[in-house]
Amino acid sequence: MASGVDSGSDSGSQDPYARLGITAESGFEAVQQAKAAALDAAGDDPQARAKVEAAYDAVLMARLRERQTGKLSVAAASASEREQQVASQASALNNGPTVLTRLRQLSIPKPSVSVGSWTPTLSLVEGQGLLVRAVAGGLGLLLLVATSGSADLVLSLGTIGLFLSQIKRGRRPLASLGWSVLLLAVGLAIGALFVAVAGSAVVPLFGADQLQALPALLLLLAGALLLA
Repeated sequence: MASGVDSGSDSGSQDPYARLGITAESGFEAVQQAKAAALDAAGDDPQARAKVEAAYDAVLMARLRERQTGKLSVAAASASEREQQVASQASALNNGPTVLTRLRQLSIPKPSVSVGSWTPTLSLVEGQGLLVRAVAGGLGLLLLVATSGSADLVLSLGTIGLFLSQIKRGRRPLASLGWSVLLLAVGLAIGALFVAVAGSAVVPLFGADQLQALPALLLLLAGALLLA
């Protein structure tokens, strides 16, 4: 069996088996070795290499047709199946870098939540907003001091007002709610400490609930004026 391609004598041959130097009964290894030898003999000549590849493809197609019509021998059929498996594996390998490249090109969206969205920005509100907040805060203080038992209502309205104030100034709802609850809790803690320390002197003038709510209301008012 010949194992190469003579570019001079075989250049005009149209038989792919003859071009590769094999027969229709050649096994898989023989076909692969003949192709490799023919490519080596072709060297860097693109035209000769193209003829070898075309002959190899023609052999595959011929064996595929013979398999479909039932004319292919058992040995040749086995060789044809192995050739198709090799071709499929080569195609998968060739497509691999493309898939990997596409995966690398995929951009992962960055999380939209950042530390800056939770960190407070202190900025005094201006214009009509300042007037509205100051009047509402003054009324809340007056109601808290003048009316016994109004602490829960005043603090609830103050917390809601601070939440809406931050929303209006562009802060996200979750961050606005967090800061509103935090200021309320800190204010109530300060008020409880104040009542525990100096309550005996001032409780006769104001109720304990009023004294405890006063620092919380002041913090809520300050937050409505400054948090942005």
